[in-house]
Amino acid sequence: KRQQIFEIIGTFSAALVMAPVLNLLIQAYGIAGTPTAKENALPAPQAFLMAKVTEGVFTGNLEWKMIYIGAGIAIALIILDEILAMKGSKFRTPVMPVAVGIYLPLCLGVPIFIGGLIRYLVGKARGDTGEGPTDPGVLGAAGLIAGEALMGIIFAALIVGGIAPSLGFSNNLLGVLLLAGIAAWLYMMGKK
Repeated sequence: KRQQIFEIIGTFSAALVMAPVLNLLIQAYGIAGTPTAKENALPAPQAFLMAKVTEGVFTGNLEWKMIYIGAGIAIALIILDEILAMKGSKFRTPVMPVAVGIYLPLCLGVPIFIGGLIRYLVGKARGDTGEGPTDPGVLGAAGLIAGEALMGIIFAALIVGGIAPSLGFSNNLLGVLLLAGIAAWLYMMGKK
């Protein structure tokens, strides 16, 4: 009973917070593929994909050839995965990660690949899977995702408030250095 009460409280709390946060993000950035999109619009690949499929079905302009190609790739991956499973291979070809990799833009696919590579290296170093929800690497990565989301909201509030956060210099090198540092930190966390 207590759990249900707190689930209801959580649902109402999220409902009260989500609308203002989404409005703030739309004002600051806009959503890619919509009329409100700005220069650095937030990508919404799942929503964009579903919108295009729905639009194609209702207008009769859906590229069925692409759907068939995707289905063929999925079937081939499932067959390959089953063959690998029967042979006892550690390498597998799950369909879902491949599908996500196909439709996600490169700016989202690269960080996912880097995370997977770090996970692979940690597994080799530790000699185990390390996939538990309390694994230090998993918790560290989850914290990074939550922190990135909160910083996005904070930056959106600053932009809407007329304060444009800028370092005053090109931050590409700084970004690469930070990425390398965070990757090293995640690797060290994962090895614990």
